Amino acid sequence: MIIIFNENLIFKDKEIPKIILGTGPFTAESYFGHRSRLYHLDLEINSGNVAKIIKKANENGVNAINLVNNDNLIESYEKVVKDNEIAVIGTVGKTIIDYVNPDYEKAKNVDWKKDIKLLAKYNTPIMLVDEFITDSYDFELIEEILKEIKKQGAFAGLITAYPYKTTEKLLDSPILDLFDFYMIPVNKLGYMMDTKVFLEKEREDLANLIKKIDKKIIINKILACGIQQPEEAFNFLKELNYADMVTIGVASEKEAETDFKLLKNI
Repeated sequence: MIIIFNENLIFKDKEIPKIILGTGPFTAESYFGHRSRLYHLDLEINSGNVAKIIKKANENGVNAINLVNNDNLIESYEKVVKDNEIAVIGTVGKTIIDYVNPDYEKAKNVDWKKDIKLLAKYNTPIMLVDEFITDSYDFELIEEILKEIKKQGAFAGLITAYPYKTTEKLLDSPILDLFDFYMIPVNKLGYMMDTKVFLEKEREDLANLIKKIDKKIIINKILACGIQQPEEAFNFLKELNYADMVTIGVASEKEAETDFKLLKNI
């Protein structure tokens, strides 16, 4: 199946861009390893550089960005966007958490109401609950957040770091009917996915789980945090017949131009 990313997703009469500018490099996420320090110096504390990348991505057809409540990132976005021309796919409840040994109690104590209030200021068709809240499996809290998102007029969704385990739990959860969008990590290498290998059987198992959950799927980490070459990653993305949208992080204007041109034309 060839996914046409040049078109918008139509969901409940609303048009939503299928390609989202990811912001992991802009916030120097720890999973980038040694590059995190470089991203901190070049991007996380330099809103001007981030603004240039957002602008370049937009010039190459990217009309959505995954925003979190981060002062530098918000400043960068506002430097570029004047008339809501770049939609926001917001993350609610983002915290600085150790990916290896996540502190879920810390994650659950974040001021998520503040995040929703901030994100509601923009053109925000979708708000997603951060993975460290989703993967805590505190369904009472998650239900409260999802309902508050819907009160703001946005579509509600979840992010997970564990596409196998969390999807199975969600299928039997009381919140299954409360969200429409679901962001999961998928890449050819199985990197940062909850599987030791990601070969034909594992790929089929995941596809079956995703079919059962019946949500609009946003793919993240398709580049395996920079390990995977874009052309190979995007060719693999074409094979994922459950992919509705994709978020891709870039760390320079050159990467923005190269990667997004390639994705549009592959």
